[in-house]
Amino acid sequence: MRCVDVGRAEAMLGSGGLAAPVVYVIDLPEHPFDVAAAARGLAANVVRVPVRDWCDSLTPWPAPGLREGEKDFGGRAAETLAELTREAIPVLEERYALVPVRRAICGYSLGGLFSLYAFARDARFSACACLSGSLWYPGWVDYLRDLPLDGAGRYAYLSLGKKECKAGPRVMRSVQDNTEACARVCRERGCAVDYVLGPGNHMQHHTERLAAGLAALDAFLLAVD
Repeated sequence: MRCVDVGRAEAMLGSGGLAAPVVYVIDLPEHPFDVAAAARGLAANVVRVPVRDWCDSLTPWPAPGLREGEKDFGGRAAETLAELTREAIPVLEERYALVPVRRAICGYSLGGLFSLYAFARDARFSACACLSGSLWYPGWVDYLRDLPLDGAGRYAYLSLGKKECKAGPRVMRSVQDNTEACARVCRERGCAVDYVLGPGNHMQHHTERLAAGLAALDAFLLAVD
């Protein structure tokens, strides 16, 4: 697979058994998040799925790099989503003998942007957690508004640090306004939505935000079941 690295994926099995819902966590190819710590105590099964190129695999269309000299964003999210749903998920569920009725997707930063993208594009995901999502991405909010998102019976959890809108390149400082706009769009389309504004900046509280997002997804998926 060109975008999804199933060879480095791993499962953290919850207490609900092999038929429990599955949460797919989109992860960094290097410096992975501590998904195992964040997933402790859940009923749902959690599968950590690394992508091959953080900036290319998770962005919905090409955009300039954030700073002069930095790599541009490649815009291959559609390819990644197709690989994930058509190839990676069947392979991983067979590998770990998982037989879920419901699935959710979760990610941090660009992984959060991709998780909301996947949720909005593919109704096979019953829920998503967009954690410190890169929703500042140029054109993203208008794109979400234009999608035919059917949110009935589905759930979106969005979280952000209070300091995230005060640092980084100017384009990133729209992140809180854009996250709040995305929460409104999801609600307007019938989604149940939780929006959490917590402490810290983008580089802080990774595991805490991930744990809170996974717990929220777990609670929703179990309530639906």
